[in-house]
Formats: sequence, structure tokens, C-alpha cells
Amino acid sequence: MVAAGLVMGLIAGFVMHRADYCVAGMFRDIFLFGRLGMMRFLILQVVGTMLLFELARLFGLLPLYPFPMLSPPSLANLLAGTLFGLGMVMAGGCVFGTLYKMGAGSVISAVAFLGLVLGSGLYALIHPWWSDLSRVTTLVAGHVTLPQLLDISPTIFVLLLGVPALFLFFRWQRQGLWQRGVVVAGYLQPWKSAVILALLGLLSYVLIGMPLGATTTFAKVAAMLTEIVAAQAVADSSFFQAIALDLRHPFSNARLWGGPGPQVDTILAIQLPIIVGIVLGSTLSALLLREFNICFKLPPRQLVGAMAGGLLMGLAARMTPGCNIWHLMGGLPVMAMQSLLFLLGLFPGAWLGGKIIKTMVRLPART
Repeated sequence: MVAAGLVMGLIAGFVMHRADYCVAGMFRDIFLFGRLGMMRFLILQVVGTMLLFELARLFGLLPLYPFPMLSPPSLANLLAGTLFGLGMVMAGGCVFGTLYKMGAGSVISAVAFLGLVLGSGLYALIHPWWSDLSRVTTLVAGHVTLPQLLDISPTIFVLLLGVPALFLFFRWQRQGLWQRGVVVAGYLQPWKSAVILALLGLLSYVLIGMPLGATTTFAKVAAMLTEIVAAQAVADSSFFQAIALDLRHPFSNARLWGGPGPQVDTILAIQLPIIVGIVLGSTLSALLLREFNICFKLPPRQLVGAMAGGLLMGLAARMTPGCNIWHLMGGLPVMAMQSLLFLLGLFPGAWLGGKIIKTMVRLPART
């Protein structure tokens, strides 16, 4: 798991840096600049992942389907998605975007990363209350995905969504919309990054038992740091003592076990190498392009915005739970209802984040 996570993280960080591939920017551009261009690459990745997951399931490669740590849908997922959308726009990057930009030397993203860890830890203070809210606002108990709810094969959903999407992709190809006109050396077309990330998501699901994810480890880091100065607070926290994962992988018989607490467990073994790999992969890409640069002369308002955005993302990632990568590249392709609600929440959150960004940087009015 450690080796697989590190290799996948290295590849993801490298290609995301080369393509400047960040979900936060895709949503931000809609509301700040009225541009939908980058969103088509996200659609390609989600649909491609959906098709790959379904093919793997039909061939018996996904015994854990749907994958662990998904829950029935709740209005809490929608509210947390809104908060996450606001945070990622203010931070200037989603979770993976923050990691690869930090790897390339971005101080703004490093500040946002600190906010992510802080927000993940602060969630422990509201966990009992938020858990109760999630329970009472659960929309459909006992069902995780739409196919489960409707008691039909996932293949039917994949065909209903995938076939029209393939025709749309072909149309975009005829219109030349997949290629972005750039003259920067080393630039990777975003559609290629989308395809590679979809393949990495499949590889992670097959080898590890679940798609790419990272944010539970941020909570674990926060718990480890808190334990240094306030061990009893960690011991008394229902959030840090919770076990979110405890099962045997059907193929390898490996025990998948862990939670957001400070213990060294399977979740840490899965996610930490991915996090480290993304940062190092981006650093390698930036060094090869001679673009690695650390600049500390930044407007204070940008640093404050990045910290606030990272804090909101970290908090929301525990509230929903999961980050945009987990839901959009994992939950959405298996039609998890909580991921659908999370996606719906991202739009108003990104809209509000765009309004705040306009105020902070005083963007000129469009003519």
C-alpha cells in the first residue's frame, strides 16, 4: 500500500503540475470569468472513471463495491460541500491542488495546507453536534448509491450517462475544444491529465480497495500535534477515538483498519504516501522546468485568505466527510448519493468564494 500510494502520488503530482489541473480553478473560473472551458476536463475525468470502475466491477476486480467509508446521503453533505467550495476558492486550490502547488514552491498553498490541518483538527470540537445533525437530516437510510436505492444494476446508470457523454466528447473533439492553445514548454494538455488521473483512481481502487483520498490523514496529523500538548483532550475526543474503517480486503485478506486519531494505521499507510508523492512529483516537475520558486513577498490579505480557505476546507472535509477528490473522482463515479449532494454544494460555495475573491483583489469589472 505504501509503495503503490507513493508511486500514484508522484504521477498525480507531476501531471497535475504540468497541466495546471486544479478543481478549484475549474469552479472558480465559472463565477469569476464566466469560463466553462476547464470544466469539460473534469467531466471527462468523472465519466472516464465511471466507465473504468464499471468495467472493473464487471470483471470482478472490485470486491469492495461500493468502497468503504461511504455513507447514506444527508443534508449535511450539501452544507459541507458549500463550505468546501467556499474554502477551495479562497485558498486558491482544492486539496490536491494545494499539495501540488505547495510542491512547486507556492507559499500561499503552504499556508492553505496549514489551514487544512488546523481545520481538520478543529472539527473534533463540533463532531458530536454535527454527527447528530447528519443523522437527523439523513435522506435515505440504508442506501449509499442510486443503483442501490432503485435496486437496479449500476451498468444501466453508466450506460445512460456514459453513452451521451461519449457523443458529447466526440463533438468537442470535432470542435477542437480538447486542445488548449499554449506555448509554454512542458505543458501537458488537461485532457491527458484527466485520463491519467482516472486511471490512477482505478489503480488505487483495485490495489488498495478505495479511490484516492488524503484528508483523514490531515486530521491524524492534527491529532498527533494535539497529543503532544494535550493528550487527554485527544483521549476524550469521540472524533479522534472513532474507527472509520475496519474490514478485510477480499483479495489480499489484509486488514483495512483506522480512523482520524493519532494511531499509525492502514489509513495513514494509504494516504500519507499519496500526499508525499503529490508534493514530490510536483517538485520534480517544477525543477525539471526550472519553475520552482519560493516567494515570501506576498500581500497579507492573500495569506489571510489562504489560511481561512484552508481552514474551511479542512473543516468541511471532515463534515461531509471527504474532499473533492474523494467525492468527484471516487463517490460520483459509483453514483454515491452523498457525493452528488457534495457536488451540488460546491457550486454555491464557489460562487460565494468568487464574490469574496473579487472583493479581496479588486478585480476589474467585465465589459
